Amino acid sequence: MFGLFKKTSEKEKLQKQYEKLMADWHKLSTTNRAASDLKYAEAQKVLERLEALK
Repeated sequence: MFGLFKKTSEKEKLQKQYEKLMADWHKLSTTNRAASDLKYAEAQKVLERLEALK
């Protein structure tokens, strides 16, 4: 309840976005390899931005 008004940091937003992209990548890896590769590349870009913040 007390976290209701807490703003998420840029690092937390990027981490959640990275986790979502990796989950999508994993799901697509068994059905559509081209789309899977695009998701993985997108996730790597987010990871680079996340590493730059550290």
